[in-house]
Amino acid sequence: MELTVWGIITALIVGLIVGALGRLVVPGRQNMPIWLHMLIGVGAALLGTILARAIGVADTAGVDWRELLFQIAFAAIGVALVAGVGRRRHVTHR
Repeated sequence: MELTVWGIITALIVGLIVGALGRLVVPGRQNMPIWLHMLIGVGAALLGTILARAIGVADTAGVDWRELLFQIAFAAIGVALVAGVGRRRHVTHR
């Protein structure tokens, strides 16, 4: 795969969308900045693509729905983990 400026811009846009979808999938409120959702989304998009290619469902005609579902699942897991870690850090003990 060739790394181009358009490829990077596309990855950031897809990461933002996947991060937002991952946030919507996770129940409850997450107090996280949008840049963190985007970062999680970019990582999830990469992991989802790697998994889809590894099992052979990445190259289909039209929209790659299975790949997108993998990406959203990874984003939801990432958001839940980061939101859970942040929630535990701010607990005060009396």
